Amino acid sequence: MPNNPLYDKKYKLGRYIQLLRQKRGLTQEVFAEKLGLSITYIGKLETGIYAPSFKTMCKIAEVLGIKVKDLFPF
Repeated sequence: MPNNPLYDKKYKLGRYIQLLRQKRGLTQEVFAEKLGLSITYIGKLETGIYAPSFKTMCKIAEVLGIKVKDLFPF
């Protein structure tokens, strides 16, 4: 899948969410709990297997204390 442009964007988004989460000192467990999602989902999101819905992106931005547009620096 590395040559798939959609996968590449999901991977970049997931890794950036992971970076922001870690900068805020949140574990996957705490992050998942605050979002009302499973730890498995967070793991798959951060590795680019899953792409979040817009509603989930809004929740992620809120928990991280940023705007949704700030999830896309790439």
